[in-house]
Amino acid sequence: MKWYVYSLRKYAVFKGRASRREHWTFELTNAAIELALFVAVVMLARVGYQYFVDLLFLYIAATTVPSLASLVRRLHDTNHSGWWFFISAVPLIGPLILFSMTVTRSDPGQNRFGPNPYQQPTTNTTVSPDMGYLAPPIDQRDYR
Repeated sequence: MKWYVYSLRKYAVFKGRASRREHWTFELTNAAIELALFVAVVMLARVGYQYFVDLLFLYIAATTVPSLASLVRRLHDTNHSGWWFFISAVPLIGPLILFSMTVTRSDPGQNRFGPNPYQQPTTNTTVSPDMGYLAPPIDQRDYR
């Protein structure tokens, strides 16, 4: 659950890299919540509460940007541009190519998108107050 919250805190962060664990834990948790909401909405709609359908659409709308951001960061981790997302528009083979990109191992070391998320930082770095983050800094050691 902490990876789900971690990705939600990075709501629209398309820079950097996301490990396989971060991306897939977020995506699978998100899918489980959507499935549970769908089942609840169907059950409530059968007894006459159709207005709960909006709850499902609201959740999907709220998690679309974090899901896309997580995918882009995952592609960055394999040293691919985020624009590779559009390969999924190619029928049949496109989604398979995108899936294979997201399940491959991380690019070792630092690549053009930043440091490897699996490596511990070698120096004690602090966040400069002028960087303009919306959320407080996240201690990476809590999410390993």
